[in-house]
Amino acid sequence: MAENQMMGKQSIRLGEAPHIIGNASVVGKKEGEGPLGKAFDLVSTDDFFGEKNWEAAESTMQAEAVQAALGAAGVKAFQVRYLFGGDLLGQLIATSFGLEDFKIPLFGLYGACSTCGEALSLAAMTLSGGYADYAAAVTSSHFASAEKQFRFPLSYGNQRPLAASWTVTGSGAFILGKQGGKVRITEITTGKVVDYGVKDSMNMGACMAPAAADTIYQNLMDLNRMPADYDRIITGDLGYVGQEILISLMKEKGFDISNVHMDCGIEIYDREKQDTHSGGSGCGCSATVLSAKILPMIARGSWKRVLFVPTGALLSTVSFNEGKSVPGIAHGVVLEHC
Repeated sequence: MAENQMMGKQSIRLGEAPHIIGNASVVGKKEGEGPLGKAFDLVSTDDFFGEKNWEAAESTMQAEAVQAALGAAGVKAFQVRYLFGGDLLGQLIATSFGLEDFKIPLFGLYGACSTCGEALSLAAMTLSGGYADYAAAVTSSHFASAEKQFRFPLSYGNQRPLAASWTVTGSGAFILGKQGGKVRITEITTGKVVDYGVKDSMNMGACMAPAAADTIYQNLMDLNRMPADYDRIITGDLGYVGQEILISLMKEKGFDISNVHMDCGIEIYDREKQDTHSGGSGCGCSATVLSAKILPMIARGSWKRVLFVPTGALLSTVSFNEGKSVPGIAHGVVLEHC
């Protein structure tokens, strides 16, 4: 009988911790002009990526990210047993059209902006369980396709409130194997849907911060850890507004994470020079920052253990227009140097 890998209420300690053996990030022009510009693998000056529409551009980003990650891992597409991917668009069209030519068995995922954590979790569990030698995880978002679907057409030129975040145009892809590389996934804390009744779809940080707090707290409880046991606790796209809420909520739960917290939405843009208000968001936010900044820091040994917590707002145009609140979810992935 296999060893019980369950920890506490929501966490798993992987008996055979898989390794991230290849990764890549593909971003648009604005992201390339930000603080991490030189760290991305591919920066396009054309946000259409040579395509005729925004949705096709997002598909192209995913295809290029997966191809680059496979190259970095030294793995061919036919060797990858499963691919876990998703995006923000209806019916996951960026993923299905973008990845069809790879001919890899696909699990399409929707966790909103938490999809990177969801994909990495499931890929890691698949390898640890012995169901694959290699698995891939990929996600993406595009500013223009997201605005078109969830908010206003770009030509409308609507005014954005200061609490609003900027959807990242980018895609991050990751290849997992049983050995190789300098980073491994050791534990997972799967998040619950958390709804504080926030109805402001322009304030993603407020919608998602409660879910991030819930998952981080449960991770600490399940694994019997303190915030100081992590070099960084990194959320996906709470931005400046969400960061304040998260730190406050964690203090109410008895933990001060202010000294170790980092947010991908804050890291990816210079909000003063780039006018991004609260910061970055979108599936591509946490994925590209993970590939470009977080994994290199862990691989070098600068960080030994990181809790990576992508965050998602679970709304649709239908739910929002029907007056529903915006629930959040966050998935925790523990990354360690090896």
